[in-house]
This record gives sequence, C-alpha cells and structure tokens, in this order.
Amino acid sequence: MTAPLSSAKTRDALRISARVSAELLLVLVMLAVALWLLGRMWSVVWPLVVGLLLTTLTWPAARFLRRRGWPPALAASVVTVLFLLVSAGVVALIAVPVASQSGQLTDGVVEGIQKMREWAAGPPLNIGDAQINKAFDTAVTRAQEGVGSMVGAVVTGVSTVVNGLVTAVLALFLMFFFLKDGPRFLPWLSRQLPGRLAADVPTVFERGWNTLGAFVRSQAAVGLLDAVLIGLGLWILGVPLVLPLAVLTFVSAFVPIIGALFAGFVAVLIALVSNGLTDALIVLAIIVVVQQLEGNVFQPMIQSRGLGLHAAVVLLAVTLGGNLAGIVGSLLAVPVAALIAVVWNYVREQLTDPPQEPDSTDEPDNAAPVPS
Repeated sequence: MTAPLSSAKTRDALRISARVSAELLLVLVMLAVALWLLGRMWSVVWPLVVGLLLTTLTWPAARFLRRRGWPPALAASVVTVLFLLVSAGVVALIAVPVASQSGQLTDGVVEGIQKMREWAAGPPLNIGDAQINKAFDTAVTRAQEGVGSMVGAVVTGVSTVVNGLVTAVLALFLMFFFLKDGPRFLPWLSRQLPGRLAADVPTVFERGWNTLGAFVRSQAAVGLLDAVLIGLGLWILGVPLVLPLAVLTFVSAFVPIIGALFAGFVAVLIALVSNGLTDALIVLAIIVVVQQLEGNVFQPMIQSRGLGLHAAVVLLAVTLGGNLAGIVGSLLAVPVAALIAVVWNYVREQLTDPPQEPDSTDEPDNAAPVPS
C-alpha cells in the first residue's frame, strides 16, 4: 500500500518553489532592464567595446615601452600611431595589387561571364540566349519597380558606413586613453567603492581584462591559421594575389560569419576570372573545408583553452549570439560568455566555505592508547 503524501512537506515544497520562482523572475526582469538600457546606450557602448578589444591587442607593446621608462602619454601615442600605420599597410597590401591588376581582373570577369553563358547553353541545362535575355529583362524590370527600396537600401548603407567611421574614430581615441591611463583605473575604482566592493570589483575587472586579452589572441591565432591554409591552397593552384587574399582572410577572421563569407567570395571570384571554373570550384572546396575545420575544431579548441570555456560552450555561445544580435552578437558572444564565467567563478570562490583544518588538539579515534 502506498504511503499518503505529507501535507506539511507538500506545503513546504510549494512555498520553496514559489519563492525560488519569484526570485528567478526578479532576476530575469533585472536582466531585461539591463539589456534595454544597453540597447539605448549602444551608440556609446559599441565604441567602448571596440576600444577595449583594440587595447587588449596593443597593450603588450605599450606595456613594453612603459617598462623601459617611457612616459605613459608618449608610449600610448607611439603605439596608436604604429597601429594606424600597420592598419594602413594592411589596407595597402590588399588594395595596391588589386588596383594594379584591375584591368586584367575586369577582362577576366567579362570572359568568365561569357564562359558561364556558354556552359549554361550546353547540356544538361540547354539554356538559350533568348531565355537568358528574357531573364535579364525580367531582372531589370523588377529592379526598376523597386527603385524606392533600392534607394532606401543605399541610404541605409551610407548611414552604416558613416556610423562605422564614427565608431572607428571614437574607438581609436578610447584606445589611446586606455593605453595612457588604463593602469590607474583599478586603483581609482577601488577608492570610489565602499566596503568589500573596493576589493571584489577591481579583482573581477582584472580577471575580465585578462579574459579579453585571451579572446583577442585566440582570434588572431585562428585567423593566422586560416590565412596560412587558404593562402597555401591558392599558391598551389597558381591563383594571383595570394598575399592580399591571405591578409584579407586574416583580417576577416575578427568578423564572424560575414568576414569569412566575404573573404571566401573574393578568393573564389579571383580564381574564377584568372584560372577558370575548375580551379574556382577547388578554391571553394578548400575554403569550405578550412572554414569547417575552423568553426568545429580550431576555434573551439583554441578559445576553450585560452578562455577556460569548454568547446561546446563556445559553439553554443556563438550560435545564441548570432540568433539574438546577428553579426555583433556572434562577435561578442564568446567574450561575453567568458566574462560571465569569470564572474560566476569569483562568486563561487566567495561563497565556498574554506577547507577546515584538522584540530591538532583533538585525538583521532583510531589513535593508539598511551601505556600507563
């Protein structure tokens, strides 16, 4: 016969469940309000985030100069100027060879389009010129009907470019100030906070800073690996502009999803117009294989080792961030997850009872009796 339920225990379980549910609901409301405020201040938060990421990338050079006795302002200025020169050099390394071979690439594009038309006209597709012209006319008609939306898209694109330039300029200025005054921030913050917060918050900030540095270094390692593998494949196939394409692959690794798609599209297009359809398909296969290895093997392994996160957590964080906030969410998902892990680990350290040391005055139960 089954024993009846205890009414007192049932009421206690319901009370505990109700209290826990109410507390979780309050936490979720607080998170929703924080995210809403973050969205309202995004025009300021986004340059701040980019500036912090750039600072983690350039801080080792500034720290090296400061340890050699350079004044903070001079060290920050030199590192900022060097960063701008390196960035301009990367752009020139990509743009100059492309510009010098623009005529050849243009002729190749025209020839490639003609080859594609000839291929489409043959078996198994057997698409004639009349059908191609009809499809072209239909596309032109739809484009003319959608002029208003196209103009809106262009205006939106121009606005996005302007916002990107403003963000880049603000991020550079913030990077300079972080390099110059960063080491004084935590002592200043400690003096502003009362009681225990004066020790807890700076400690969490310091661990978070180390985590951001590990994230940037891991992204650079993944981008370098992609650039080497894809560049080696392009060099073996004899595709032109190998070095600019490798540099573009490395730079685009810092922009998840879109960066890889853009770099891969450029590489396949150049292979198509210079080497033909077969080599273009081989380049596409190489890029797909490398990207799959990066997303499923290299990036989770490197980031999980540098950030203290499991590879599955990295994959889930990138997926969730992309679904919630698109490209920006994918870019910030891993460092945000790592920062959450930093806070969680610190809270666990503070809430864990210290191990109890055995009392030397107490005799163990199995101690041998002292003979009288």
